[in-house]
Amino acid sequence: MTKKIDMTSNKGMVKNLIKFVSPLMLSGILQLLFTASDLIVCRYYGSEHSVGAISSTNALINLIVNLFLGLSIGANILMARCYGQNDKEKGQRVAYTSFILSAVLGIVVGIFGATCSRYFLQWMGTNAELIDLSTQYLEIYFIGVPFSMVYNFCAALLRAIGDTQRPFYFLTASGVFNVGLNLLLVKVFNLDVAGVAIATAASQVLACIVVIVYIRFKKQNFFELHFKKMRFYKKEALEITRLGLPAGLQSALFSISNVMIQTSVNDLSNTLGPASVDGNGAAASLEGFVYTAMNSCAQGVVTFGSANYGVKDKANIRRVILRCLMLVTASWIIVGAIVLIFARPLLSFYVPASEGIDFALQRIYITVGTYFLCGFMDSFAFALRAIGYSVLPTIISTCGACGFRLIWIFFIFPIEYFHNITWLAISYPISWALTALVHLLCFVVLFKKLKFPTENEQTVSATVTEDSVNKNICNQH
Repeated sequence: MTKKIDMTSNKGMVKNLIKFVSPLMLSGILQLLFTASDLIVCRYYGSEHSVGAISSTNALINLIVNLFLGLSIGANILMARCYGQNDKEKGQRVAYTSFILSAVLGIVVGIFGATCSRYFLQWMGTNAELIDLSTQYLEIYFIGVPFSMVYNFCAALLRAIGDTQRPFYFLTASGVFNVGLNLLLVKVFNLDVAGVAIATAASQVLACIVVIVYIRFKKQNFFELHFKKMRFYKKEALEITRLGLPAGLQSALFSISNVMIQTSVNDLSNTLGPASVDGNGAAASLEGFVYTAMNSCAQGVVTFGSANYGVKDKANIRRVILRCLMLVTASWIIVGAIVLIFARPLLSFYVPASEGIDFALQRIYITVGTYFLCGFMDSFAFALRAIGYSVLPTIISTCGACGFRLIWIFFIFPIEYFHNITWLAISYPISWALTALVHLLCFVVLFKKLKFPTENEQTVSATVTEDSVNKNICNQH
């Protein structure tokens, strides 16, 4: 007999959230490990500046990709609502529309990114010793973006119905393939940065194919993927856009602020040398593990919260948020402690020079030590989206986080006393705290205005089988 997990019941909610979040967290951490393998392989088998060249591209990739990838959050929210209401007919329309939308957007983003990469890198002031390698990496990387976009949309739809473990399996397979191909192309064929980019693009193609095959041939799923029946539904596309575009804009705006910070690091590298760019990239990679652990827990807010919004259970929405905040805090304590305690030996995998490691440590101690603020910020933003407010968190984040960082970069950072990595990193926790506070205040006010039936009047429950869950990714921060 199949046991069931109820996303809209208070009973066993923490257990259900952990079952939902754990594969999502493992997927994200594995993805980061495989991404880190790009840097580590280049560190040992690539050229002198290959690590810095790849690190210099991260902020730009996030800027170009995340704007459209944010729409997958809209698909997730809309599918979760359909699932909570057991509306399979609309869920099917959402699935078809999401697939077509992701494919078209992926092609557009891939072409734009590949053709404009060098111009953006020049605008960012990328170090002259790195820019040729960085451009080469980006031009190949963006070939895989259409496949990555389709995969992420499909994975978002699966997570919306509680299936977080399948994306974990798919990412594991593609990641192992990525690492093996990295070693082959860089170590054996000496392709350096180009080899890493080819391996990354190839792994994105593999993940895309696997997830499409699974959805296409999986029987008795909440939604299916039949290419002959596939249609683009304007109404569902507008709903996905309305729910997801603000999240994409928010991600893009965060990326703009991170691009400006990377530009500031590039400026410092003219004085400190390319090792400072290597160190900054290594620090960002380690920070990503803490962020992913927290953000995975925060994503429980938007999926479980949206399902409960679909069945109009106000009390459970509140419970979901509180329990996810507990999980966010716990993940920060555990993963953050590991990173802080073992920071220096972990950084040595990325950066050979001691000055690069010292540079990275200046950033890590500040950001990781206060990262719980970022987790709270994400959780409250997801809470607003779960109850139907998509534009508001984008406005808040634009002003509270992005706007503040830009002010810091243009008016504080140029001052001689503040012109160093320590004061550049301090802009992060201040912006997280300000934005989280405003998100929370807005949620409290808007949540009180929700007019739903009382808990005793709730009669509908959205369930996911444990078997489905057992068979089952945003830096941007």
